[in-house]
Amino acid sequence: MVTNRENGWRLDRFVTEIVPNWVSRSAIQRHIKEGKVLVNGSMKKPSYKVKAGEHITFEVPDKPAEAEAQPENIPLNIIYEDKDIIVVNKPAGMIVHPVHNKKSGTLVNALLNHCEDLQGIGGVMRPGIVHRLDKETSGIIIVAKNDMAHNSLSLQFKARSTEKTYIAIARGRTPAQGQIVLPLGRHPVNRLKMTVLFDGKEATTNYRTLRHFSKIASVVLVKPKTGRTHQIRVHMKEIGHPLLGDKLYGKAHQDEALGVYRHMLHALKLCFNHPRTGKRMSFVARIPEDMARVIKNLYFLEDRES
Repeated sequence: MVTNRENGWRLDRFVTEIVPNWVSRSAIQRHIKEGKVLVNGSMKKPSYKVKAGEHITFEVPDKPAEAEAQPENIPLNIIYEDKDIIVVNKPAGMIVHPVHNKKSGTLVNALLNHCEDLQGIGGVMRPGIVHRLDKETSGIIIVAKNDMAHNSLSLQFKARSTEKTYIAIARGRTPAQGQIVLPLGRHPVNRLKMTVLFDGKEATTNYRTLRHFSKIASVVLVKPKTGRTHQIRVHMKEIGHPLLGDKLYGKAHQDEALGVYRHMLHALKLCFNHPRTGKRMSFVARIPEDMARVIKNLYFLEDRES
């Protein structure tokens, strides 16, 4: 039943919020047009605005069977490893785990080849995965090698007792420091994007500017308190400083002149308690060459302008 919270939503958005996230928006719209989604027993268009008190009935399509991820001999930049965890510096361009349209070349495929003892918690497509980084985000990621470690790390991320630090290059001259508190949710039309929603999930990002390059760009140290999808990218865009190279939220085509070919975000540091010993651990992943090169280009432009 539609509540006051959803009153006035498009029908396709309402269904999107309820069905499992593996059901695509196009599939939802197709089901609505085929009469598999009914409002008080009647067919409606995907754009129909639902009203509080209406009853929505729908059929959820069967989930496609997941093929088990396969080991692949892909080099890994391992920062630390023991019998419980492995900490990796993920390169930009690598997906963390297989998805429906990308079954190989992922971090999971590489981990399965490297770790003979990687247990299957998290599912056959994402064994050991506790948290994720966007495909084009480089940097530090921790993977659990057994169920005990997975449970412990999952609880730490949920309780926000882990500490994550990112370095980003943002467009324009950012404030010296600040806190961004804006709730986020899936974009009602473009399912690939996240956006600020009044009724979205709580999201808080703290940042501090390390260096301005005239009015062109700024190097920013970012510490997200929460871990929402695309959080840093959306929050920086909302304060008027999208990340350089961000194809979804920025002006990537304008940034290519600076040698930018992906969004400039790197997971620099991660702190957590070891799942077995409880010891506080901290690891750092060096800034990748492409980001260092962009910073060098910014220095050159600044010198030329001065």
